[in-house]
Amino acid sequence: MEIPKEYLPHESEDRWTAAWESAALFRADPGGAKAPFCMVIPPPNVTGNLHIGHVLVYTLHDVVARWRRMQGRDVLWLPGTDHAGIATQMVVERELAKEGKSRHDLGREAFVERVWEWKKRYGGRIVEQLRRLGASVDWSRERFTLDDGLSRAVRSVFVRLYQQGLIYRDRYIVNWCPRCHTALSDLETVHEPVPGKLYLVRYPSADGSFSIAVATTRPETMFGDVAVAVHPDDERYRDRVGKQVLLPLADRPIPVIADAFVEREFGTGAVKITPAHDPNDFEAGRRHGLPEVVAIDTSARMTAEAGDLAGLDRFEARARTVERLEARGLLLGVREHEHAVGHCQRCGTMIEPLVSHQWFVKIAPLAEPAIAAVERGDTRFVPETWAKTYFEWMRNIHDWCISRQLWWGHRIPAWYCDPCGTVVVAESDPEGCEGCGGPLRQDDDVLDTWFSSALWPFSTLGWPDDTEDLRRYYPTDVLITGFDIIFFWVARMMMMGLKFRDEVPFREVYIHGLVRDARGQKMSKSKGNTIDPQELQGRYGTDAVRLTMAILAAPGNDIPLAPERMEGYRAFCNKLWNASRFVLMRLGDAPPGAWSRERLSLVDRWILSRLDRVVGDVARALEEYRFDRAADALYHFVWGDFCDWYIELVKPDLAAGDADPARAETARAVLLDVLSTVLRAMHPFVPFLTEELWQKLPGDSRGYLAVASWPVSRGGDVDPEAESAVGMLQELVVKIRNLRAETRIDPARAVEVVIAPADEAGRRLVGEESARIASLVRASTVRCAALEPGAVAARGVARGFEIAIPLEGVLDIELERARLAKELSKIESELEARSRKLDNPSFLERAPREVVDKERVLHGELLEKRSGVRRTLAALSGGQAP
Repeated sequence: MEIPKEYLPHESEDRWTAAWESAALFRADPGGAKAPFCMVIPPPNVTGNLHIGHVLVYTLHDVVARWRRMQGRDVLWLPGTDHAGIATQMVVERELAKEGKSRHDLGREAFVERVWEWKKRYGGRIVEQLRRLGASVDWSRERFTLDDGLSRAVRSVFVRLYQQGLIYRDRYIVNWCPRCHTALSDLETVHEPVPGKLYLVRYPSADGSFSIAVATTRPETMFGDVAVAVHPDDERYRDRVGKQVLLPLADRPIPVIADAFVEREFGTGAVKITPAHDPNDFEAGRRHGLPEVVAIDTSARMTAEAGDLAGLDRFEARARTVERLEARGLLLGVREHEHAVGHCQRCGTMIEPLVSHQWFVKIAPLAEPAIAAVERGDTRFVPETWAKTYFEWMRNIHDWCISRQLWWGHRIPAWYCDPCGTVVVAESDPEGCEGCGGPLRQDDDVLDTWFSSALWPFSTLGWPDDTEDLRRYYPTDVLITGFDIIFFWVARMMMMGLKFRDEVPFREVYIHGLVRDARGQKMSKSKGNTIDPQELQGRYGTDAVRLTMAILAAPGNDIPLAPERMEGYRAFCNKLWNASRFVLMRLGDAPPGAWSRERLSLVDRWILSRLDRVVGDVARALEEYRFDRAADALYHFVWGDFCDWYIELVKPDLAAGDADPARAETARAVLLDVLSTVLRAMHPFVPFLTEELWQKLPGDSRGYLAVASWPVSRGGDVDPEAESAVGMLQELVVKIRNLRAETRIDPARAVEVVIAPADEAGRRLVGEESARIASLVRASTVRCAALEPGAVAARGVARGFEIAIPLEGVLDIELERARLAKELSKIESELEARSRKLDNPSFLERAPREVVDKERVLHGELLEKRSGVRRTLAALSGGQAP
């Protein structure tokens, strides 16, 4: 069979992607007899490109999908994308800015149309990248979080929760992004350490009898101060409680109050209370009935409350405020102070706590059943340690702010009648006010993107309708995702699934680590350490990229990724291609018949035994989501057992030809069986390469590998005796090869090998397998005999065998002795110098540890090298050591 000498990934990947889709191989069949297996894809943002984290999670999903499909399951891996409210709106607003326009210039309706146009033009990029990765999803069921069906589900959930009192609207303090101009949930706020200052400000009493020193990191917010608070048990201030102090720069009297939330040990033990700009102050203000004075607006600029500082940016206002405090003698001191400050997860802008009307979900009643479900084992976390993280967050949960001040997204289904104050929350748009018949205006806000994502496992299957897909595929079997969205997504899906389907959304949750750079650092554009998956796929091939990700995916651990590692897995793909090419060229167009056990050679029994063990190991590893173990087991079997050993060991059988046709036919049959099994077991990890090779196997009705049967352990093929015997054979071969290398015998020269076995079993093994040994070590003859003690020969021992390679006539003995003596002298000199250094206490104490360790390694290598040279000299001297 003519097969190209080199595997070219780019020539096969697009071809097989198109072929699989054309044949509808990945389309689920709800009316079929197969047992269902369902996963929903973690929907990527419609704005984005696949990043390396996507490649990890979708590779692991695809491994599971292809494996279960080959096991005979009716697999539904459901694809889709997320509308990504903030991110998508930001992209389109940036485009508008290039035209000198804002969304307000277009108006809401025209702007939303513009975003839909952008989505039609660019939203398919990430889908095409998923196809290129080989994702075996059911594209006929692709969903989008803003499509009609999912939008109807979102409205239905909102209305039902509202009617049950689990969704409410209130004036509350929220995390506000001044750049995105929207509220953010706690989870969308990233707290980062920021170097700042702690300012000590004097608040004088109204009557001039005393003053209180207050410590603050944000002096610009003092224009919103409505009180100074101290701890009720703090003796320093007990007589000040109930009195008034003057607000610096504004000279407005404000009360001194006592509240237990104050930390007596922080700063001076007295804090300013700014309810409109600090979450803790907001709660304290409500407890004490204090007003909310807004000093900073939604663009992070000062309001009229700041007097002539109105309109200044908050940071510029801070500098001006400090200057004025110092000028009036009210600034008592300043010291450096690093503290955690919230930033918008999307744009990185420092958030501003602001009070506004927002919509919230009461989380506690939804969290309780979700906690109980994991405690009962209805949903299992893998690794189990992540359940602790889940519990910790769920048991300390806050109400969820679900409204966003955006135009792109699911608009909140609430309408207001301004004349009579009626609020209407409904699944269908109302025609008018039920109270007075007047006009209604819809709430301007949209829902947090994660609200629709929380419904993903059942909304994508057709809920709220009672669909065939929903009945068959919910609950889904497994969710594979990173630990960083346990709170964002996993927990919320658990709560909503239990609330609206009365069942958990997935039986198991496999948590993988995050992909980091080679030094273990988080990847970011600012650091310049991001990795472009498309570039890697172009350089190494998609299969090599996928195999790398699977092998590195130890559960729960972060993955330090050096792109160069993929070079080794590309080499593996080439190794499998070349080995398969060797096999296929010896199989021809007509497949050999099935092998019979009585005709199997020792090496045939060995490879079938090793294969059976590996098939069992891979199945167990995949059941436990140990993708790393499964991929690693296959890698070592294919590279080591199959390519490096069996193909070489079986060459004499293949060469038997007319002299022993039954032997050659058995070898061909075993080769085909092993290759066929390897391709099936490797397919979930390297789908393109394996499909390409599968189609080249002899036979006319093979079908697609993507839907071939998964290999199962036959049990009876395990043969410990054959494994032990071939293990001895391998040690013999390795030792003989090492002896040739140590004595610098020309690799192309055939030599005589003499082996003295320790027992009859060893003698029988060498006698029966001498031809294989000879072919693997380039020997003219391999014979069992007692070794002549004084003969010039390279000698060694390997598990019960003494080995000798006679050197007379093979080497110029005197010339080689002289060369080795010179080399030994050089080694001795280097060894002496390094020994002196390692014996020097001063060096051991003063040198860095890594330098000392390196010296010890080099010293050990020299000792080993000296031993090898001495052995070779002894061999060249008839066994006498120099």
